[in-house]
Amino acid sequence: MGKTLFEKIWESHVVVEKQNGPSLIYIDRHLVHEVTSPQAFDGLRMNKRKVRRPDLTIATMDHNVPTNDRSLPILDQTSAVQIQTLEKNCKDFGIKLFDINSPNQGIVHVIGPQLGITLPGTTIVCGDSHTSTHGAFGALALGIGTSEVEHVLTSQTLWLEKPKSFEIKVEGKRKNPHAVTAKDIVLSIIKNIGTGGGTGTVIEYRGQGITDLSMEQRMTIEAGSRAGLIEPDEKAFDYLRGRQYTPKNYESLVDNWKEHLKTDSDAKFEKQFTLNINNIAPQVSWGTNPGMTCDVTESIPSPDEFSKGDPNQKKGAEKALEYMDLEPGTPITDIKIDRVFIGSCTNARLEDLIEASKVIKEQKISTNVKAMVVPGSQMVKKQAEELGIDKIFINANFEWREAGCSMCLGMNPDILSPGERCASTSNRNFEGRQGTGGRTHLVSPVMAAAAAIKGHFVDVRELDLS
Repeated sequence: MGKTLFEKIWESHVVVEKQNGPSLIYIDRHLVHEVTSPQAFDGLRMNKRKVRRPDLTIATMDHNVPTNDRSLPILDQTSAVQIQTLEKNCKDFGIKLFDINSPNQGIVHVIGPQLGITLPGTTIVCGDSHTSTHGAFGALALGIGTSEVEHVLTSQTLWLEKPKSFEIKVEGKRKNPHAVTAKDIVLSIIKNIGTGGGTGTVIEYRGQGITDLSMEQRMTIEAGSRAGLIEPDEKAFDYLRGRQYTPKNYESLVDNWKEHLKTDSDAKFEKQFTLNINNIAPQVSWGTNPGMTCDVTESIPSPDEFSKGDPNQKKGAEKALEYMDLEPGTPITDIKIDRVFIGSCTNARLEDLIEASKVIKEQKISTNVKAMVVPGSQMVKKQAEELGIDKIFINANFEWREAGCSMCLGMNPDILSPGERCASTSNRNFEGRQGTGGRTHLVSPVMAAAAAIKGHFVDVRELDLS
């Protein structure tokens, strides 16, 4: 029987395999940031161990770096200490660091592909739950905990229970790809399979709806699985060609990837799901997890409608509506917002900013809204400024920031106040995620931009994006 792409990558990286327990997997790239690494480095020192492969370990600062004027001192003491600690740890252990002043600094999941560090067929780990976005290139990319960070630092391996294989086919063709985006595809997937639908699996995203996407759009696809994979194709190979850290033998690697990095036609998946996107609409989340999402043309469902007879789901919906201060039956387009955040590792790349800027044009944001754009990396920021995109946002009264995770999580100065409602291009909307008491609605960059202009959610398909 044939093998899936996941099985091929797994088997080529197994060091020790166990049938009834975790297997030991070799790790090709280890990405490190300031939040989940301090305890791991402390563990190395305590046990007098070295980093096994510092040349395969890359660090940057992203989670709690300030995104305002970098010439100013960091006021938050926790953030300042974590940043200083990462600098010292990287110096002591000989690890390459893209620090706060580096032109390559940015969100770890944005700079990895941009610099050619992310490669097809490789295993990548990072102490961050969004690591699976690297799977857009056919890399088996896994988020890990702090104890696992220490294990990888010292051994370049990871003990891992073999996940199940899950095929998600995205069939059809979007009628309006500028208004209906990769974000809408992934929110539709999560809405259908649930936030736990991908737990314990490696999802392979397949079908025309995926292959039609650009590489930057594919990096938006993240549905809460252990990892996600997209079969690498010419778009992936072209994207990585000529990057700063792309290997010198790149073309021979491409020849090998073309031959081996694909799911066999007779391979079997343990789970399957199909989504047709011919008539997909822009999505807006209304609750406190990404599965609580509906079309922008719809109204907020009642807990009974949402739960479909599941008492736990009904209780969760009731609690979410109370936290979000929303009533069932309210049209999504009636929901007013206070803040807009365009950023995060899934929606702060150059294409995201270009598409959002088309919505802004020469307009101004609503007087009731505060809006900010946070590029995913300093490279993205520089590219956008060369195209004049920063001026479009600034002229519309958006704040134009330095690179970082920013308002994706309440771990830096960019947070919501209690009760504030935000249209956000991040990929988590849990209670307090963007600040204690903050209310997050997940949307695409173009939907966020449209909401900033109107002061409430609107169907971006009704706007002229030509």
